[in-house]
Amino acid sequence: MRVVLAEDLFLLRDGLVRLLEAHGFEIAAAVESGPELARALAELEPDVAVVDVRLPPTHTDEGLQCALDARRARPGLPVLVLSQHVEQLYARELLADGSGGVGYLLKDRVFDAEQFVDAVRRVAQGGTAMDPQVIQQLLARRSGDDRPLARLTPRELEVLELMAQGRTNAAIAARLVVTERAIAKHTANIFAKLGLEVSDDDNRRVLAVLAYLDHGR
Repeated sequence: MRVVLAEDLFLLRDGLVRLLEAHGFEIAAAVESGPELARALAELEPDVAVVDVRLPPTHTDEGLQCALDARRARPGLPVLVLSQHVEQLYARELLADGSGGVGYLLKDRVFDAEQFVDAVRRVAQGGTAMDPQVIQQLLARRSGDDRPLARLTPRELEVLELMAQGRTNAAIAARLVVTERAIAKHTANIFAKLGLEVSDDDNRRVLAVLAYLDHGR
């Protein structure tokens, strides 16, 4: 699995390269600026991009915008964004096309090697990996009965929160100590209440997560 990595801090970039290589990833490029990232994504066509939101020369959202441009040029390009702080708008921008293969993690998660590598793999395979702190902030802002999520039960909201983190039905069942069949029933109810028509379940999961994030506006 080929990775393009963009991180301007040398020690963190070098550490991520070593970590990913130790888990069987091939580093196609490890760059430190927005222009270098744009070139690498266009020329190397990696299986997944791991990108810091803030890169030179602007140190604003250069990395995110390069990743979004690359996804427009190559729809479905898997992108895992790393950020120092929770920025809900960035998470929504990543998910806006509804095609999956996206993730948003705080840099603190990098120090949990197993969790980070699992997130990279999940995103590369077309899934989502949203940082729990993003989800917690959205939960804290939840209000108003006119919102679509108001129709969900507390348990369904709990399932959707875990779904937004990128967990499979089996992982959610283990976390909540219930059967996988019970989780399948909850997810079916979630899709129905959010008005998501019958289609590929992976696509509906992405759309459900997008609805969840949109609720934080």
